[in-house]
Order: sequence, then C-alpha cells, then structure tokens
Amino acid sequence: MNGILSAIFVDRCGFRATGRDRHVARLRFGMVSLPCRIGRSGIVHLKREGDGATPAFVMRPVRGFWRADRRFRPRTSLPMRPIRKGDGWCEVPGDRNYNRLVKKPYAASHEDMMRQDNLYDVVLELDWNRTPRRQGRGSAIFFHLMRENGGPTAGCIAVEPRQVDFLLARIGRRTRFVVR
Repeated sequence: MNGILSAIFVDRCGFRATGRDRHVARLRFGMVSLPCRIGRSGIVHLKREGDGATPAFVMRPVRGFWRADRRFRPRTSLPMRPIRKGDGWCEVPGDRNYNRLVKKPYAASHEDMMRQDNLYDVVLELDWNRTPRRQGRGSAIFFHLMRENGGPTAGCIAVEPRQVDFLLARIGRRTRFVVR
C-alpha cells in the first residue's frame, strides 16, 4: 500500500465512550480495525499545548524512530533512525526549538525520547504543527506503542505492540491519519 494513497481512520468508539474512557478508539486501515488509544481528553478541534487531547485533523507520517537496543529496525518505507541517548523533544512554547528534536541536556523542558517504558520503542512523527509551528497549539503528535494497562496518551495515537509491525509495513509517505 506504500505506492498508493492510503488512509488510517482513528475514530472514538462512539456510543461506548464516556468521560472515563474517551481515550478508547478504533484505528481502521482498509478492512482492518484495531483498538488504539488517544489523548486522555479525547478528540478536539482546537488543540492546545498540555490539554491531553488528540487533534481532529488529517496528518501525514514524516519520519520514524526506534530503540535499536530493544528491537530490530521496523520494515517500512518511511525514513527511520535509531533513538540515541541524547535525543529529546522540546515541548516549550516560545522556545526556538519548540516541537523539534533536540539534543540533551537541553535547557528548556523536553521529553526524553529514550524512555524507560516501551512506548517509544517504535514511534512515528506525524506532521501536526510542523510548518508553520504555531506556539501553544501542541507539540508533536506521535504514533507509538500503547501502555500495558491500555491507558490514555498525552494526545498521541497508540497501538498494541503486537500490531505495530503489521501497520508500519503498510504505512508510507502517502498514508494519511484521519482523526475524527
């Protein structure tokens, strides 16, 4: 599917979603439907930094990262690079590197890309708030691995670890993540 336009639809679970489980969603890719998790605040149309929500938007995958010390390189046509010990992601509105990969130590608040848990063992950067970067509209929306307890994300899209290789083999530059 890498050579043609493909879409991944992320839908909140409709009537089953309550205030407590608004982070439970379905990821649909062709005829495949998989459980996924989104932000703790559900899906919003006006994304703000720190709101814990996943933006209702159409996003493209830009590039990916993986933990080479924990797994093999994923099979995908997307550009991938191993996560390095000094990798961080700046999440401070107003910083010149807001919503960008930075090298640690970094003065402004940042997320460590080499996490202790497995969430970023494989991670794709989606093109949310990249060009132009709008201060305060939320830093990166990642596609990454789901928590073991099935809990929410901070606004990203997460899938079960056993599903990620199946999806990455089918995701290419023309794939679109449609969140609605």
